[in-house]
Amino acid sequence: MLGKFIVFEGGEGAGKTTQLNLVNEWLTGSGWTSRMKGYVQGDYPPVLTTREPGGTALGKSIRKLLLDVTATGNEAIDEEAELLLFAADRAQHVSNCLLPHLQHGSLVLCDRYTDSTIAYQGYGRELDLTLIHQLNQIATQGLASDLTFWLDIDPEFGLARTHDREQDPEIETDRMEANEIAFHQRLRQGFADLARQHPERIVRIEAHQSDDVVAQQIQGILESRLQEWYP
Repeated sequence: MLGKFIVFEGGEGAGKTTQLNLVNEWLTGSGWTSRMKGYVQGDYPPVLTTREPGGTALGKSIRKLLLDVTATGNEAIDEEAELLLFAADRAQHVSNCLLPHLQHGSLVLCDRYTDSTIAYQGYGRELDLTLIHQLNQIATQGLASDLTFWLDIDPEFGLARTHDREQDPEIETDRMEANEIAFHQRLRQGFADLARQHPERIVRIEAHQSDDVVAQQIQGILESRLQEWYP
């Protein structure tokens, strides 16, 4: 794979999207984006920002079903159906977005990926982890991140943050944020277990700090990786 795949993970209010956008700005301002152009083939961009769910046209519709509490009326989404919708979004995202860009040399910054499914549906919903791993393997075609930043935050602190931030105009109330605190505590444990199992790709960042401090830590780690990837 010519390109590199960087994922931002974490619980609600951890600041994933903020940090992804700050990294994107930093890559341009520091000159890395220009440097990467020499590694990209065709008309593909040196840096792509995307997200799960919702990184494709189909994914945007799936995202609304998954996160907007008004999208299905009074009908609750079955937990297994939720899992399969996430898998469908990922399969489309990998085939139509991630793999083409990575194969042509782009650096991809992605807001959530497979670790979120394991943490949210496996630990949070307490669904079968073996099934989740099988679905992830099918949906990803074996694609794993080169580097994952896990923004770790106490669930109560993170949820308090979500109440203060401006809501996504496409989403009235987020289904995931609305879960009980025990759900969020379990999914945090899920991320912690994943970080212990995959220290070669997952880096824990204390996300309770200010955005600037977190950004400096992420950029410092990323700088050293970029030096290796783009000599």
